[in-house]
Amino acid sequence: MKYYPDALERLVEKFARLPGIGTKSAQRLAFHILSLPESQAEEFADAILAAKREIRLCPICQNLTDSSVCSFCSDEKRDPGVVCVVAEPRDVVALEKTREYKGKYHVLHGCISPMNHIGPDDVRIKELVARVAEGGINEVIMATNPDTEGDATAMYISRLLRPFGVRVTRLAYGIPVGSQLEFADGVTLSRALEGRREM
Repeated sequence: MKYYPDALERLVEKFARLPGIGTKSAQRLAFHILSLPESQAEEFADAILAAKREIRLCPICQNLTDSSVCSFCSDEKRDPGVVCVVAEPRDVVALEKTREYKGKYHVLHGCISPMNHIGPDDVRIKELVARVAEGGINEVIMATNPDTEGDATAMYISRLLRPFGVRVTRLAYGIPVGSQLEFADGVTLSRALEGRREM
């Protein structure tokens, strides 16, 4: 038996495909969208389409941007000799909230995960190696999550960068193993940055 009209079923199905959204949450979101005035529903749809059209990757650090180069790469006050490598764009936000880090970034857009069929070519490692090869970078801080995939990715990258003579450090384990960087509080992230170590 069909419980909802086809259009509503499709909307619930699309919401349910989002990460962290189960069937009940998807239903709540779909019903909320239906309760909105048409103008607000159109604004919501337009915001999604505009984000898809306008957001691209920074050609230098691979972070999300709507400009030719992201605000971190174009900021001349930041130290270009230090690059902090993170798995996802949201990790940049987490580190920025500490107000401790003053260098540049590199976003991998994932971590090596053989179990999920994600290899080194599936994340932005080549771009990082090319940046380091150009020179001018003294230290690369590996700030991937302290879990199996994050550690494996950090070790893989540190081996790739060894021939270039750059210092490769890892965030100290003030962050609980198995947790996600985006959920760490500012004090914990600050201490992890301060206590980074050579790899």
